[in-house]
Amino acid sequence: MTVRNRGFVTADEQARLRAAKILIPGVGGMGGAAFMALVRAGVGRFAIADIDRFELSNLNRQLFATLDTIGEDKAAAARAGALRINPEVEIELLGAEWTDVLDRLIPESDVIVNGMDDAAAGVHLYRRAQAHGRTVIDAYASPLPSVTVVRPEAPRPEVRLRYPTVGIPWTEVTPDMRTLCLQREIEYVLTHSSSHAHVDLDIAAEVAAGKRSRFSFATMVTMAGTMMAEEAIRVILRRPGGTDHRGYFFNPHRMRVERPRAAPVAAVRGVVVRRFLRRMMA
Repeated sequence: MTVRNRGFVTADEQARLRAAKILIPGVGGMGGAAFMALVRAGVGRFAIADIDRFELSNLNRQLFATLDTIGEDKAAAARAGALRINPEVEIELLGAEWTDVLDRLIPESDVIVNGMDDAAAGVHLYRRAQAHGRTVIDAYASPLPSVTVVRPEAPRPEVRLRYPTVGIPWTEVTPDMRTLCLQREIEYVLTHSSSHAHVDLDIAAEVAAGKRSRFSFATMVTMAGTMMAEEAIRVILRRPGGTDHRGYFFNPHRMRVERPRAAPVAAVRGVVVRRFLRRMMA
């Protein structure tokens, strides 16, 4: 199956991928794309979790969503799809209980790929990952493909992006806090990338205000998931390079990589972005 991987990875590295285990909470859009790429790369063991079922609106971007899987549990359908690619892959299947067993799942895993978008569960995941010394691969809520690599020593996203959840038990995060977390993330995206030039800003404002679900597009979601998978492989194989906890945005419209802006520029731009968001959401 993996014979054509040779040249990108050595025989020893392929064996390490086969022995590795990756935790992926959320196997819909980016998480599902990362999962499929990692299965095809020859990673041998996974723990995957999801609390949703596939629906028609998922067909535009989620790789395991097909007419045959509509209405099915996402994690179960993704597992079945992965086994059709490699029947020898080991996959532990979890539902809503995954947040209760993180202290078992994380130490068993070499790396975590975060494919879900629940702010409270994300806070919990990042806190426990740091406690157990594991790296989390993630992406921003961005219309441009992005990726971050949050190592144990790096600041948690809730601190770096100024979430209202700092110091609060994750089970006590309210819906209003969740909305504010998303707004802070969107603020960062607009401050450090050219995302505003590539989306409908009226719809983006509705998303930021919690009035509409996040919008997604097949090529952007799949690119981001593949970028996440690449960084996960880099962590497993202990290869140098890659990105850090701030990550980067890939702009396929302009054919360039957009990295976080320098602090003085970001401070000024951030003021403008916050004013813009308040005006749009009003």
